Formats: sequence, C-alpha cells, structure tokens
Amino acid sequence: MNTVLVGKDDIDTIVPVLLAGDVVAFPTETVFGLGVKFNDLNALNKIYQLKHRDSHKAVTLMVHDIKDIEKYAFVDDQINNVIQHFMPGGITLILKKKEVIDDVFTSGLKTIGIRIPDDPFVLELLKRVGPMFVTSANISGHSDLLNHQDVYSVFKGKIKIIVKGDCGNEIPSTVVKLDQEVQVLRKGHISKQDIEEVYYEDCNRM
Repeated sequence: MNTVLVGKDDIDTIVPVLLAGDVVAFPTETVFGLGVKFNDLNALNKIYQLKHRDSHKAVTLMVHDIKDIEKYAFVDDQINNVIQHFMPGGITLILKKKEVIDDVFTSGLKTIGIRIPDDPFVLELLKRVGPMFVTSANISGHSDLLNHQDVYSVFKGKIKIIVKGDCGNEIPSTVVKLDQEVQVLRKGHISKQDIEEVYYEDCNRM
C-alpha cells in the first residue's frame, strides 16, 4: 500500500478515504490519532490489527457536537455539567451506551468512551464524515506519537493517508468514567478534582 502525506487543506481527499472504510492518521490537540468512520466493523478491525491492540480494549468514539453525545450514551444532569464545562477539550467520558451502538463495537462492554476534540481540523473532519472511532496512532504499549514524521515511520505502507502536522500536546486526554462517582482511568491535563467540582456542583450548593 502506498502511504501519502497530505495537508489539512486536502480535506476533500481525506474524507472519501474515510468514507470508503480506510484508516487515516491525523494530528489532534492531544496526540496523533488513527481514525475510521463509525459503525463499520471492518474499518474498526483494521485499527486493532495496525496497533496490535487487545481486542478487549474498546476504542473511543469522537463526535462533532455536544448534542450528538445523547444519541449514543445516557446523559443525566451531572454528566451534562461535565460535558458543558469541559467539551470540546482533552477529556474522554466513559458512559453507559445506548442500544444504537452494538456491543461488537465496544468489545462487549456496555459503556462507550466519547470525546469531542478541541481542534478545528478534526471537528471539520467529523462534521463531514460523521462520528469516528479514534485511538492514538501508535503500536499498543509504545509511546504516543506527536508528529507526522514519526507516524510515517511506523505506519508507512500500512495506511493510505497521514495528515501532516504536529500535535498540540504531549499528554493524551483524561479518561474518566462517570457512574454515580468520578473514576479517572487515565490522567491528563484535566484533574480528578477539576471534574469532581463540576460533577458534584449542585450537591455542593446544598
């Protein structure tokens, strides 16, 4: 497979590749990502194969807009507080998923990780392609990659397109499970204390 480096202004070239079910690597405001379109199991499996990722580890769903979250996951007032305060941004929420997402897309889990990136290019990509499954562009267990040169060295000949650019941060998003309490599964710039202050905001006022 011939791997092509393209600029962010080549979005009209990038979108059809994603819609065809292929993997694209692109920079985000955190680390470089590998993405495929939503609801395409063959495309999602390509990510697992590329990364040598454990099939029991689910991949995050990126969406374009806050209102999209309730299409795929259950949201109560406390969760909505967190969404309104931190999204778009470097946070991934683990929420109870709705039946619109088959268990096969979440490695059998009843939860789904959802994120809205704070990056104009990625948001435009999501607007055109629709929701996307996205994970860090690296081999599982290896360091996160932050620029297209390093991504090219790892995935040359394995994917069709790598979008040129550097990432805005060396730290991936904070991953937090919200289910009656705040459980941080991966630390990022947004701290557990920051999230708890927003999650329990109404309780603290009483």
